[in-house]
Amino acid sequence: MTQAIAQGSAITAKRFETPCTITVEQSPDHFHAHVDLDGDIEIEPGDTVLVNGSPISIGFGEKRIFQRSATVTRAGALKRAWIKLAAYFDLAELYEVSFNAGRIK
Repeated sequence: MTQAIAQGSAITAKRFETPCTITVEQSPDHFHAHVDLDGDIEIEPGDTVLVNGSPISIGFGEKRIFQRSATVTRAGALKRAWIKLAAYFDLAELYEVSFNAGRIK
């Protein structure tokens, strides 16, 4: 596959590959894996990113940076709208509003 994004142009394919940088850290202070897509690629609701290559494993106390390629699949308009709607209702589960006329004892 070829990269379908050029600087300042629109996406011409629904699925494309792009280089990425993966930062993995496993220490007493941090435990994370972070993927940065190279270039000016914005991920929107419903899009998926699949990092290609073999699984990454590092020892405790290490921080390593890997260069890989990733396959980005853009969501269609219907899926994107559905994800946004579902996210709105998921957000509503995070808070609870109550009106109490009296004091809490």
